[in-house]
Amino acid sequence: MNSFIYDIPTKVYFGENQLGHLSEELYKYGKRVLLTYGGGSVKKIGLYDRIMEQLAAAGLEVYELSGIEPNPRIETVRAGVQLCKKYQIDVLLAVGGGSTIDATKFMAAGALVEHDPWDFFVNGAPIEKALPIVTVLTMAATGSEMDNIGVISNMETRDKIGKGSPLLQPKVSFLDPTLTYSVGKYQTACGAADIFSHIMETYFTREDDLFMLDCVMEGLMKTVIKYGPIALNEPDNYEARANLMWASSWAINGFVMGGKRKVWSCHAMEHQLSAVYDITHGLGLAILMPRWLEYCLNEETLSKYVQFGVNVFGVDPALPAMEIAKESIRLLRVFLFELLGLDDTFTKIGIEEKEFPAMAQKACKGKKIAGFQTLYPQDVENIYKMCL
Repeated sequence: MNSFIYDIPTKVYFGENQLGHLSEELYKYGKRVLLTYGGGSVKKIGLYDRIMEQLAAAGLEVYELSGIEPNPRIETVRAGVQLCKKYQIDVLLAVGGGSTIDATKFMAAGALVEHDPWDFFVNGAPIEKALPIVTVLTMAATGSEMDNIGVISNMETRDKIGKGSPLLQPKVSFLDPTLTYSVGKYQTACGAADIFSHIMETYFTREDDLFMLDCVMEGLMKTVIKYGPIALNEPDNYEARANLMWASSWAINGFVMGGKRKVWSCHAMEHQLSAVYDITHGLGLAILMPRWLEYCLNEETLSKYVQFGVNVFGVDPALPAMEIAKESIRLLRVFLFELLGLDDTFTKIGIEEKEFPAMAQKACKGKKIAGFQTLYPQDVENIYKMCL
């Protein structure tokens, strides 16, 4: 296996009633706070008032940016950058899910440069400094609360691009499962699919790997399979929400990567779907994952499918290897489309074939996706067509 460096400096307050530590953590970085959030949900559940009351009592100066989109836009990042510069912000407080946190990360970086923040994504501008970020998570999905990556959309150019830097790692994250009780069935299902994809895309590799990390990933996937449907049907089930929330963080904070060099394939393909059709990220991943697995299945990749089927879904190991592999894909479909209730085709969500050639080229960056199975633009088009 490959050597690697692992460093996760994010301090996590996990569990109910941890928000009492919020102002003291913010105060470590300064007095001027930019509070960022999405729609009205943080106000509906009373979280906004709780936070504002605490920050006011601590004497912190609070400025706000609301309305951050589900697929956060570069225009919103620019607006946040302007506020940071105008009010000389010391620390950013992102309250919400991955979209809010992602946008806030690039506000933090953009606040300390003179160039446009989109240059980070398309012109290779380095991230050399960033304001500190604190997060209060309200949805388990992307893992942005404990990683250094963000994904931003430019609807004008039809691009959705991710970038990471250790400087974008949140300093502190508050993870209270009760704050996810109000997340509806659809978003809970999409979040579960997103978490699962982060683990699965890391798990499916042909690189030599640590047995220990495979066991961790199998446990994480089984956790999502077990607790995703429970959270859908019992939204205030603390155990289910807590397990999904902690699995979300550990799915993508770098721990399970173990020095792997292969890139993710489904995310590269899905980013094009979101960029063109503005769909929910987790839904796009759910539709893609089984088709990607079907497309990549062959005698060379078979052993990983067998491991997946036996250890994650409990398929009988005595069955022929190819039968185990196909059964594992079938059971994944059952989980995503029956137990989570997500749409199972592009046709159902209004995605048309005419965009596939251009989307495939962008997904491959004009060349290829060097993932579990190397995919060229025609391969990506073929997978898209399987999803219709």
